[in-house]
Amino acid sequence: PASSAPPAPAEVRRSDRSPKDMAISLLVLLIPIALLLAFYRGFLGGDQPTPVDPAPAIEQAQDAKAFPVSRPAGLGEDWRPVNARYQTAESGSTLRLGYVTPEGKGAQLLQSDVPAEQFVPTELTDRAQPQGQVDLDGRDWQRYTARENEQALVLLEPDRTVIVVGDARENELRELARALR
Repeated sequence: PASSAPPAPAEVRRSDRSPKDMAISLLVLLIPIALLLAFYRGFLGGDQPTPVDPAPAIEQAQDAKAFPVSRPAGLGEDWRPVNARYQTAESGSTLRLGYVTPEGKGAQLLQSDVPAEQFVPTELTDRAQPQGQVDLDGRDWQRYTARENEQALVLLEPDRTVIVVGDARENELRELARALR
C-alpha cells in the first residue's frame, strides 16, 4: 500500500567551498584588473592631462577685437597647455588658458573685458583679498589670495583685466605673467 506520508526532507548541505577557495577566485579576477590599470597609468600616461593647442582660442579672441589679447611667449616646453577657450557672455568676453607648470601644478591665464569689479570676485571668489603690488617687467600687478590653496596676480588695465591664478608657486605664476606679449 502506498503511504501518504511526504518524503523526508533532503539534508541541507553547507557549501563545500572554503574561504581559501573564495580568496583564490577573487585574486583570479583582481590580478588582471590591477595589471591593466598599471599598464594604463605606467605606459599610456593615464593620469597625465591631454595637451591642447591654445592657438585657435587665442586667434578667436584676437579676431573678436573685444580687448587686446596677450599671448604667452617664451615659456619652456615643460609648460603644458591643457585648456584653451574663448567665450562671450552678456557682461563681456573672456579668454581662458590653462597650464600644467613645470612642477606639475595648475595655472590659469584669464583675460577679459568684463568689468574688473565683477570679473575679479567671480574668478577669485568674494573672499579674495589684495596682498600688495608686484612689479613685473614695468607693469604693476596686484597679488591676491584666491580660491582654496590658490594665489593670483591681477593686472588692471583700462580695456581689460588679466588674472594669473593657480595652486602653482608664486614664482611660476610670475613667470607666466612675465611671458605675456
